[in-house]
Amino acid sequence: MQQDLALVRELQSVDNRIRALEEEISRLPKYIAEIESKLESHKKKLEVDRNSLAENKKTQRLLEGEVSSFEQKISRLREQMNEARTNEQFRAFQHEIQFAEEGIRKIEDRTLDRMEEAETLAQNVAGAEAALKVEVKSVEQEVAEKRARVAQDENDLAAERATRKQLCESLSPDVLTLYERIRKARGGVAVAEATADRCTACNVVFRPQFSQTLRRNDQILTCEQCGLILYYEPPGIGLEDPAHESNLAPG
Repeated sequence: MQQDLALVRELQSVDNRIRALEEEISRLPKYIAEIESKLESHKKKLEVDRNSLAENKKTQRLLEGEVSSFEQKISRLREQMNEARTNEQFRAFQHEIQFAEEGIRKIEDRTLDRMEEAETLAQNVAGAEAALKVEVKSVEQEVAEKRARVAQDENDLAAERATRKQLCESLSPDVLTLYERIRKARGGVAVAEATADRCTACNVVFRPQFSQTLRRNDQILTCEQCGLILYYEPPGIGLEDPAHESNLAPG
């Protein structure tokens, strides 16, 4: 029974490591997806800024076309004005020319606004492109590191599962059945350390006779309160013992 108790403690330690590895393996792909999604959102924002800049340039070209149309109109009006036969016709052409010139001034004001806007947009795009370049490199490196970590965790997990199989084969069938039943019922925890007089998992105080039996460490005992398999570590043994691991269960 002493051997079974030592084995069941080691089995609990292995199961703890397996659970930790499985949790990390499940978390890492989600984390990778999150940072890649964040990068993608930055790329989309940059694309919006680029489109805004392109739309601004398009608007400027349209405004330039309107100015050109007004200039052509003014040129025609001047030719027609030179052929005017009455003062009334002359003033009419002159009025139309003034109206066209006012239109050009308004368009030039709008063009200036667009040019100033374009300058700001271009600076934003250039800054975002530079920042994105750095971020892409950083994300690629981090993703590579996380994927390497997953690969290492998977190798470690395979080794721990192999160790678990060996431990299960070495345990008495009855003890293994008891361990597995408790572990499944208690969320993966089946073993807890005990002090001389109480369970460290649920803090229940032992009966004197139970406490004496427990301290002999020669049989498998379960806590009468929480049902976990108990082991007792005599004072002075534990931190100095490489094989010792604390397997505390939640209360």
